[in-house]
Amino acid sequence: MSHDPIKFAYWVPNVSGGLVVSKIEQRTSWDIDYNRKLARIAERSGFEYALTQIRFTAGYGAEFQHESVAFSHALLGATEQLKVIAAILPGPWNPVLAAKQLATIDQLTNGRIAVNIVSGWFKGEFTAIGEHWLEHDERYRRSEEFIRALKGIWTQDNFTFNGDFYRLRDYSLKPKPLQQPHPEIFQGGSSRAARDMAARVSDWYFTNGNTPEGIKAQVDDIRAKAAANGHSVKIGVNAFVIARDTEEEARAVLEEIIAKADPEAVNAFGDAARQAGKASPEGEGNWAKSSFADLVQYNDGFKTNLIGTPQQVAERIVALKAVGVDLVLSGFLHFQEEVAYFGEKVLPLVRELEARKLEEAA
Repeated sequence: MSHDPIKFAYWVPNVSGGLVVSKIEQRTSWDIDYNRKLARIAERSGFEYALTQIRFTAGYGAEFQHESVAFSHALLGATEQLKVIAAILPGPWNPVLAAKQLATIDQLTNGRIAVNIVSGWFKGEFTAIGEHWLEHDERYRRSEEFIRALKGIWTQDNFTFNGDFYRLRDYSLKPKPLQQPHPEIFQGGSSRAARDMAARVSDWYFTNGNTPEGIKAQVDDIRAKAAANGHSVKIGVNAFVIARDTEEEARAVLEEIIAKADPEAVNAFGDAARQAGKASPEGEGNWAKSSFADLVQYNDGFKTNLIGTPQQVAERIVALKAVGVDLVLSGFLHFQEEVAYFGEKVLPLVRELEARKLEEAA
């Protein structure tokens, strides 16, 4: 098990509808005032990262969406230590624009911006904004070129790149980011193409929610391939956290979320996600084995089972760390109060358990 403390990130609700496709009350808002306060609460509560979402069109309960890079900068202006991960979609962005945007934000915030490269899975969104829709593995080939171009622009002068999707000639970006060697690069996806890309170029790999056994198989696969490439990659896992004073309370909340799910929106999301997965060479994607209940939380966050008392949740987090997880990407029902509760009740227990495990191993 890693000697480094496990890290925590939260999903930024810069998109309306919260993090579950349900008509349950969610005391969460997509507006900037709510999110500035949330970012400060998260920073005080021990969260190192926040992840903004990129959506261009309404759907699946998300009627309104703030753009991720601008929103990330606003949150950085409201905090002092939190690092914000801006989601970027190759296609609408090109790497030169992204590199310049993020380098400027990095300079203005003393090195607190990161990027999540989203290869894209929703064809309807690309069609709506007039972007060419590539086949599954081609989207990941483009994303890999995007990342290689970002790294080159951020670390080299007179950078030349001759790819199938992007070409640069003797390009020098100044000023470069403060972070060395460059801002951290995250990505997600669970297809073979996604995992192989992470094993070659990404700093971090996000996986959907899963059991410790399922996550271990992914971690072992990616790290073995990364080592063969002379590369290393850290692992983040998605989890929807329901921490309450009793297990009964926590389970009741989960049951209510699912009971009040919006069937039309959940099924539409599931159909679109599975259609995208079938386009991969292996014929399945992130949500191939997801039930209706799993799909109520966009990225299978219920599967990670961080649902129960603070002690139960803390023990399950440390079990995730034991199989190679470096970061938990957390979603909540009522973000402000639940992030504060997590910081007060759960995180201290995680640190105690980590210290005990290290003592036992010594």
